[in-house]
Amino acid sequence: MLPALSPACSPSLLPLAPPAPTKPADTPSSLSPTPIVLPYLPLPPITYIMGLHEKVRILSDAGKYDICASTSCANPPAVRPNASIGNVMPPGVCHSFTPDGRCVSLFKVLYTNACSMDCTYCTNPTCHRKESFQPKELCDAFMSLYMRNYVEGMFLSSGIARDPERTMDDILEAIELLRNKYRFGGYVHLKILPGANLDQIKRATAIADRVSINVEAPSSSLLSSIASNKEYGNDILLRQRWIKESIKKGGAPAGQTTQFVVGAAGENDREIIDRLWMEYRDMKLKRGYFSAFNPIKETPMEKEDGTPLWREHRLYQTDWLLRVYKFPRREVYGVLDDDGMLENMDPKLALARRTFDRPVDPNEADYRSLLRIPGIGPTSASRILEHRKRGGRIENIRTLKSMGAVANRARPFLMLNGWQASMERWWS
Repeated sequence: MLPALSPACSPSLLPLAPPAPTKPADTPSSLSPTPIVLPYLPLPPITYIMGLHEKVRILSDAGKYDICASTSCANPPAVRPNASIGNVMPPGVCHSFTPDGRCVSLFKVLYTNACSMDCTYCTNPTCHRKESFQPKELCDAFMSLYMRNYVEGMFLSSGIARDPERTMDDILEAIELLRNKYRFGGYVHLKILPGANLDQIKRATAIADRVSINVEAPSSSLLSSIASNKEYGNDILLRQRWIKESIKKGGAPAGQTTQFVVGAAGENDREIIDRLWMEYRDMKLKRGYFSAFNPIKETPMEKEDGTPLWREHRLYQTDWLLRVYKFPRREVYGVLDDDGMLENMDPKLALARRTFDRPVDPNEADYRSLLRIPGIGPTSASRILEHRKRGGRIENIRTLKSMGAVANRARPFLMLNGWQASMERWWS
């Protein structure tokens, strides 16, 4: 959690004071460094700081259900009482990955928790304490955290107060202020609100590194059962197409993402896989995220059963097969039961058990077969083929490990130098 306020001042959210004047160095002007002028705001009254601190606390806690990384958690594990050091999941801070693979800490927060939507699983429409940032307040809070190295970027979402276009205008004003007046050039992930207009989406993709709009459910009828005033085709899918076209023209270099609330609408995993596959094909989605439904008190679904976290995990593994391994969708169907649900087993392992009727010789197998062996991914499969082209052979586990394979997972499916590993029952 952010450092607590004292009655006198708070070091966590106060804007940085201007540097003290220094005596010019006795050096020729041609050698003097060019001064860097940072934006500076006078120290505001303590009442402003205390009110802003409370808004950050409330709106960052409300933002924990929006996902921007597969390691996100809406319900972090309990920490020791009074612990303030070593808590890896404080409200308002999450980790995500930039397109170049860097892990960054993001200030994850809602612009407002006031919402006119009727999503039955969400706490925003029914929460008693409504708060909203003003654009300058959000920038002050973020820059204070950024200048102190708490965060490196921002993930900004929001409820829909009044109507989506007015709320989206407020959000865009805040990010444009952050970019232009505060001159922040770092990573920003911006949530597009259902019902935002085309001009707003163009503005958003021009100033954000990544944008997203949540599909929440895999079909129109399923979304209507949990959010009756959201229209799937118009509010969600049409906006995703507009985002796709804006990205084609150079906006949002990190692309667009989306999120499913798993289990809230009673969908099966096949329906999620089908929608996810269409998102990758039609919307050029960068990736999908999954959030297991968890009933929240004082919401219409508070007495419904929650979705087990293992289902969310298995969907992420299945997404990896579709998105990274490029497995055909119909092949992935092979791990679903008669009800269209994934079992609680690594889907790649389940597919391998159904695919192979005998061990595979890595010195003979093609790329497609190698890729279907647990523990061997696209990189290690390519390295094995390249090793073979150079006249090398895979004769032991040590060589396989040197190619980047996870040997213990691959071993039961391989025949190395004429010797088959254990677990004969897999081939019976």
